[in-house]
Amino acid sequence: MHFDIFTLFPGMFTGVFTDSILKRAQEAGIMSVALHNIRDYAEGRHRVTDDTPYGGGGGMVMKPEPIFRAVETVLTHEPGWAFAPLHPGDEPPVPAEPPARPPQAPIILLSPQGWPFTQRIAEELAGQARIALICGRYEGVDERVRTGLVTDAISIGDFVLSGGELAAAVIVDAVTRLLPGALGCEMGAFEDSFATGLLEYPQYTRPAVFRGDGIPDILVSGDHARVARWRREQALRRTWRQRPDLLASAALSEADRAFLETLSAEEDAQRMGKLTN
Repeated sequence: MHFDIFTLFPGMFTGVFTDSILKRAQEAGIMSVALHNIRDYAEGRHRVTDDTPYGGGGGMVMKPEPIFRAVETVLTHEPGWAFAPLHPGDEPPVPAEPPARPPQAPIILLSPQGWPFTQRIAEELAGQARIALICGRYEGVDERVRTGLVTDAISIGDFVLSGGELAAAVIVDAVTRLLPGALGCEMGAFEDSFATGLLEYPQYTRPAVFRGDGIPDILVSGDHARVARWRREQALRRTWRQRPDLLASAALSEADRAFLETLSAEEDAQRMGKLTN
């Protein structure tokens, strides 16, 4: 898989892609990343990429021309292509007219107004061969970028960041760990929180006792079936307490539903006990 990231601040990615899982995935040829500076595709001596908004208001808006030119130029070439850095006075590269865009490459704008990023979306993106990520900045991008260039807009949460760079790194990480061979344990990504529709069960490792706090006996029982059921119930319990909204769409068995009913009964009993005390 190949990621093309379009940004005004490529330096923000220094270190993100050169450590841990993302570094190993690139070295193994599982994925690759190319950073493209949108400013390189802006015209004029000063390479201006933003301007004041029509209608007034504070802040600046990213201009459409450099973004269109950057994305259309890069996506008409094979993954990994990059032109030589521009010198003062050089004109930016101009895409073919009309631009030919590979229809199989999603072009995603990182924006607080986009669809919420979920594990399901990460799984869908993991099936793509190439993904383009556009990092918004300032007050946002010209709306014509959204309507005439991108295929989707994605948000990583109900909050505002200074730009889309951190969000792009999050998406690259979440998608890469789903690619075959990216993780040491092939099933690891499918047991994480949200992968099954539930939060992950509690995890323990050595020592068996730490500061007087031990581990559940069942984990050293050797009974794999009981361990699997305990983990499932703990995942259900944690999800029920912390993210009950996830249960509405999770795939639940009859045993799962029965366990959730016991949790509700326990809570009702505790509530009644508090009222009578």
